[in-house]
This record gives sequence, C-alpha cells and structure tokens, in this order.
Amino acid sequence: MKFIRSSHSVSLLALTAGMLMGFGGVAQAANKDPNHEVTKEASALPNDGSRSVEPSDDLPPAELDVVVVTATKRETNLQSTPISISVMGAKMLAERKVQSLLDLSDGGLPSLRVATFEARQSALTIGIRGIVPLDANQPAREQGVGVYIDGVYLGRQHGLNAGLFDIERVEVLKGPQGTLFGRNTEGGAVSIVSKAPTGVYGGRFSGGFGNIGSYNASFHVDLDEWNNLSIKLDGIVQNQDAITKNPLQGEAGFGLFRREGLRVAARWRPSDQITNDIAYDVASDRNTPFYSQLLNYNPNNCLSGGTNLAPLPIPAGSTCVTPGTDFVGSQGTVRKLLPDVVVNGKKLMRTADIGVPQKESTDDTFGISNTLKWRVSSELELRSITAWRGVDVQQYDNSGGAHRIPVVNLTATCTQTSPCPFARYSNADLKQRQFSQEFQAVGTLGQFDYVAGLYYFTEKVSDDATTPNSMGAIAIVDQGVVTGATYRPIAFCTGPSNPKLGAAVNGCSIDRASTVTSRSYAAFSQVTWNPSEALHITLGGRYTTDEKKGRLLFSRNLNYDDPANAAAVARNGYKPLDKTWTRFNPLVIVAYDLGDQIHAYAKYATGYRAGGASSRTSNYQSFNPEDVKSYEVGFKADFWDRRARANIAVYTMDRKGSQVDLSTVQPTATGNFNNLVTFNAPGTTKINGVEADLTFRPIEGLTLNASYAYTDFDIPLVPVTYQEFTSAGVATGKFTTVNQKFYIVFTPRNAASLAVDYESPIGSSNASIKYHLDANYSEATQTFDQFDTKNDESLIVNGRISLTGISLGRGDQELSFGLWSRNLLDEHYVYRRDPSNSLPSVQTNAVTGVPNIVRVANNGNIMGDYGNFNMPRTFGIDATFKF
Repeated sequence: MKFIRSSHSVSLLALTAGMLMGFGGVAQAANKDPNHEVTKEASALPNDGSRSVEPSDDLPPAELDVVVVTATKRETNLQSTPISISVMGAKMLAERKVQSLLDLSDGGLPSLRVATFEARQSALTIGIRGIVPLDANQPAREQGVGVYIDGVYLGRQHGLNAGLFDIERVEVLKGPQGTLFGRNTEGGAVSIVSKAPTGVYGGRFSGGFGNIGSYNASFHVDLDEWNNLSIKLDGIVQNQDAITKNPLQGEAGFGLFRREGLRVAARWRPSDQITNDIAYDVASDRNTPFYSQLLNYNPNNCLSGGTNLAPLPIPAGSTCVTPGTDFVGSQGTVRKLLPDVVVNGKKLMRTADIGVPQKESTDDTFGISNTLKWRVSSELELRSITAWRGVDVQQYDNSGGAHRIPVVNLTATCTQTSPCPFARYSNADLKQRQFSQEFQAVGTLGQFDYVAGLYYFTEKVSDDATTPNSMGAIAIVDQGVVTGATYRPIAFCTGPSNPKLGAAVNGCSIDRASTVTSRSYAAFSQVTWNPSEALHITLGGRYTTDEKKGRLLFSRNLNYDDPANAAAVARNGYKPLDKTWTRFNPLVIVAYDLGDQIHAYAKYATGYRAGGASSRTSNYQSFNPEDVKSYEVGFKADFWDRRARANIAVYTMDRKGSQVDLSTVQPTATGNFNNLVTFNAPGTTKINGVEADLTFRPIEGLTLNASYAYTDFDIPLVPVTYQEFTSAGVATGKFTTVNQKFYIVFTPRNAASLAVDYESPIGSSNASIKYHLDANYSEATQTFDQFDTKNDESLIVNGRISLTGISLGRGDQELSFGLWSRNLLDEHYVYRRDPSNSLPSVQTNAVTGVPNIVRVANNGNIMGDYGNFNMPRTFGIDATFKF
C-alpha cells in the first residue's frame, strides 16, 4: 500500500473538517474548500493526528476527495486499504440529520443493520453481514459487532442510543475483525471517531426545532492552546415528544426521547513526539418504547380447542403451526378482541387504543479515556489507550398494552373487585462498569508495516427484571351477557424493597436477577510486507483468553442465595457460570495495485463471539462461543480522472456453533416470565454476500452515490425436543424431536441506498446552497430466530436543503440554515413483528434428562401479531453559527 510521510505538523481537524463525509466507502463533498485540502494518500503513522498537506493544482476540479480511515490502526487511504469499509463523515451525518446510532436504522449504510431490542430505545441491536444477535441484552451475552468510540470498545448494547457528540466520521468495517479489534467483532466493527481539539479558538453553536415537539441544540468550542494544552468542549440537547399518545392521564406517551450530554477533551503536546489525549463524557437519555400495536387478528386461521392437534389433520385454510418447524402437535384458544382494541397493520397509530401506566426509561452513560502516543523514531510509535466506562439503566416498557401476553378472556367474572389482568409491564435495571487497557506499537521497518499490541478488558454487569400486569379489564354485563368493558390500573410492585435489586423492580415478583464478571486478555500482531510498489502481503494473528463468572440471584421469584431454597434451585438444574475460552484468530491478505487508482485484494479472516449464559432461564443455561471464517475478494478503483469510484466485495463465511435463541413469554397468576434459551446450533451456517459502492461526480458540485448489499444465509436444521401436553396443560410424558428451521434476524437479502448531493456557490462569496436527497431500500426480514414470520420491506427517503457559508463580516464568523426531513414520503412499515400471540405452543422449559430444548405445547391464547412501526415523517429547520 502507498502512504505519505508527514513533513509538517498541521491539524488533522483543519484538514478534514468538512472533507471526510464518506458514504458507502466514498467521499461525499461536492466542492473542495481551499482551506481544507487533503492529499491523495494518507500517512503511514497516525502519530498525533497531524498530516502534511501538499495541494495539487493539476487535478480535475470535480475530483473525488480522499477518505482517511484507521481500520488498520494507522491512517490510510480508504481506496488502498484492503478491507470492505463504509464511511459516513461529519457532513453526511448532518445532511441525514443523524443524532444517534438509531437514526442509521433507515439503511443509509446497507450492510449495517440497526434496530431496537423489543420496542425499546434503551438498547440497540447492531449487525453486519448477518451477524445479528436477537438478545445481546443479557449481561452474560455478547454482541456480534463491536462498537468503538475513539478506539475504546463499548461492552454493552445499552446506552448505544445516546446522542452523538461532535463526530468526525463513523467507520463501518465489514467482516471479521478478530485480529486487530478482537472478540465479538465476527460480523465487523463500528468505529466512531470524535473531532479532536485543534488548539485554535473557534467553534460553532447549532440549534433547531421541528414537528412532534422536537428541538435540538449543541455547542462545540475549541480554546486556544495554552502551554501545549488544547481543550475542546461539546454539549448537546435533543428532544422529541411522544409519537403515540397514551390515553391514560398522567402517563408518558410512546416513542419520546430527551437526550443531554457533555464532553470535555484535552490534548497535551509537550513535544513534537508526544501527544496525550484525555476525554471525559457524560450523557443521559430518557425515553419510552415505541408503541406495539395489534397488526392483525388470527392471521393463521387457528381454531379453538384440539382441532389443531396432531394426529388430526390441520383444518382447511389453517396455517396454525409454528412457522419454521415441522412440529404440529399444537393447539390454540382464539380469544375475542377486547372492546376498544384496534387492529391496524397499515399505519402507525398516533393514539394508543387503551391507556397504560408508562414511565420514562433512563440510560445514563459516562466514561473517561486517555490515549498517549509517543513517536519514538520514524520507524516506531508507541501508544497506550486506557479507559473506564459505565452505563446505568432503568427500563420501563409497557408498549404492548392489551396485545402482549396475557391475552384477556373477557367474561362476567372480570369484575370491579376482581378485574382480569393484562398489560405486561417490563421493568428492568442494569448496571455496567468496564475497564480496558491497550498497548500498541505501530511502525514501518523497510518494506514492512507492522502493528503489535496487548489488550486487557474487564467488565462487571448486574441486572434484574420483572414483568407484572399493570391493567385490569372489567366486564360490562347486561342480563348475563358481556356487552363491553372498562379498564383501570391495578396495583403492582407493592412489596418490600430489596437492597440487592434496582429501583425499577423493587416490590415486584422478580422474573430474574443476575451478576456476571468478564475478563479478556489478548496479544496481537499484524505485519504487511511490501516487496514491490504493487504487491502487499499481510499476515496477522490474535490470541485471546476469555473468562466469565456469573450467577443467578433470582429466577421466577426464587431467591437463589437463600439456603432454604437450595433444594428447589437444585431441581432447576442450576449451575453458576464459570467458563474460560481461548482462541487464536489468524488473518491473511494479499493485495495488488493494478495501477495508481486500481486495487484488488483477497482476504482470509476469522473472528469469534464469546460464550455465556442466559439469565432468562431458571438453570442459567450456558452456551459456547461461535466462530467465523471469512473468505473475501475485493476490488477498489478510481477512474475517469478520479471523478468516479467503485468498491466491490464478494464474500462467504462459515459460522460454527451459531448462538440461536428460542424466545417465549410464560403467563403466571401475578405476571409473566420472559423465557429465552440460547444454545449452539450444530453444523455450519453459511453466509454469502456481495457489497458494492459507486460514487460518481460528473460535474463540479454534483455527487451521485449508490450502495448495495446482498446477504444470503442458511442455518442447518436444528434438532429440538418437545414435551407434549394435553389441552388441559397436563404433561403426557411423550417427547417429540423435530428438525426446526432457524433464521438470522434483521438481515435483508437485498438492501440498497441512493444519494444525490448538489452544491452551487452563490456569487463570489463562500456562501452556497446545498441539496441532499437519499433513498434507502430494505427487503423484509425476520424478527425472531425460530419464526419465519417477516417484517415489512421498507423504502425511506430523506432530504435536506441548506444555505451555508453566509459571512457575517466579522472575521471567520459564518451562518448556515437548513430545512430537513427524515422519511420525507411518510412511509409506514413494520420493523418488528411478534407472532407470540398469533401462534400456539410458544413456551419453552428445560427438563432434566432431555437433550437440547423442550417446548411446552399448551393451549395458547391466540389473538394476532403485534409489532412496531418505523418513525413517521419528521421535519424541521436548524441554524448554525460558526466562529
């Protein structure tokens, strides 16, 4: 690979602000700012964030900009880096009005999939190339895609939806990154890079407002360097009112958020060879879940009673079997709709049909990091990255109302003194603390570019959860016939507090509570040999040891620490988690420069996701790691005088030990237990795909982008053992083993994004008018591993018109205005569809002596699918004052 050596110290921020607006692996700036030129290539050593600048006057005015990435732990030109990467820079984030990672769920980066866990904004599910865990929400469960902020790994998916600060770029590294980034990056990595202090006084203030009561404000201020110390301050406020009104007076609506955050960064440069960056951030995100509305009624034509039971034939027109299985020993009891319940599968409801208790959830994140870089010589730079972070969550999720289990059987017995309970209120607490230390040695020796390092990570997580019923239905009876109903809140969580548990669950029957400590140790190295100007051979490897120790504190309201419960705990088959795993993850890349602007590579890479245990099971059922081997070929080219750029990657991945989930909800007399069993599927899961990015700048000011991702997967059939029950719920003693089909969630087979950016200068000033329009398509996906029930396909269009660079006649002071809209066409689609209430036989229990998973086939309460719609159209105006 070709690199540039630094010769002058110039601020990286001054060079790249407004330039690094990569999208789909390409730069997005429509015009070059003469004050922000970038070189054709990037430095071999990302020493202190500085780079030499040698403006070139012989390039076509419409040439595409160079995009700088740090995927190899050094600053390199995106085009000559043999990895499939998409980059979204600061300006593109602004054009798309991206305020948090959840805003990337529209598919602007087709390979990156972002969705909420359940209906909650407080935890995000993030996937790349089909590596998407259904429930990384558990303390002893890991993500499949690593998320990093300034080189620091974020251990939990909780808090990931906090408001973004002043971001320089978001790099999406696709495919296993196990060598340089480590465990839990088998699908890839999302690397968020913050803007560093410049040491030059200046900054900007931004603010705006829009529909649904939204407003936002931010400040980003650089202070003058003093005694080699530069300081930068960032603050944000983001607000949106509820998108679905809650009819219950005094309770919060659904889909709101109120985010606040403050970040202080300091850069100390005692010499040209040493740079020390320290940053502290704190953020708060108050939010409520998106409304889960009833999408249909009895979509599978189930019949009540035993008519759906084997060996009887399934009735004509009925598909009342669990999708994805050949298990037909099931039955269902179809419930009538409650009065006032609305069936709407076409459009987001802006007012819930029945009001329920709903508090705002809170996510508090905080952390401090220190990155020290010492350029020992021109051949070596030593680095230390030290970080301590934490997140505290109080979750309140009553999004399902009357549509979640338990489905109410409204009869005359539902009285004022004994109302029939419903509205499962999922309350939970989570506390996480992590510490990480990484040492790196980065440099060049002759024909060899190298990276070597040591890594340590430790994390302690505790959680608890309860799911009481919060509403009661009271039948209106006329001459013995039920003619209607009224609804009122019922008392819940009225017991004594427990000092071991968090505020959200105190006084309730405890679904689960657990604690786990994880430690990871790693040593890694990667060397690129450049035997010629064109050929580059990279070898790398990482050796990792992972340790996990965890235990249940409560399960099904049973206190596992109470000696009086020892016999019951033993009957549950409980075993504390105490596991150690080791892995060696190699990497081989052969890259060849077919020309100055044409690059090809072949890559073999591996990665793995650590094992763990499910705190949603009464035996704390453990599972092992899953491993991925990836084979990839790629082609990157700039052509037509660098006015066009094409990046293509084709890959196949073999995943062994796939961690799959069986998820259910079990009603009880006082509430509900969410039971989720995670286990390793036998065989090898095949994931194949193609990624393509194209950027075209036909004339000065106009940039066209197209990105496409194709993902195909096949999980071998999984043997699952079921226990059969009678229609009365009595065990028959019979067990049936079937081969069940499993799926990868939130992963479309086809996804694409198109974007058009046009910038036109106004007169001879620096002012210009900009137009941005993007359209993002995703094919329908699954929500659950064990169901083939699909969500809706989607097509989301976003747009922005802005007037920028308006000089105020006072030095560098400028003003900009913008009109923006997300989901411009107001498209409505279901991004999460839950069939738990439309299918029979959805409970799972472990049974002693029976291999694998046992499903309890009882008479389910069938109503219909419920689910969540995407955000409706949002729009607004904003302004930025730059000084």
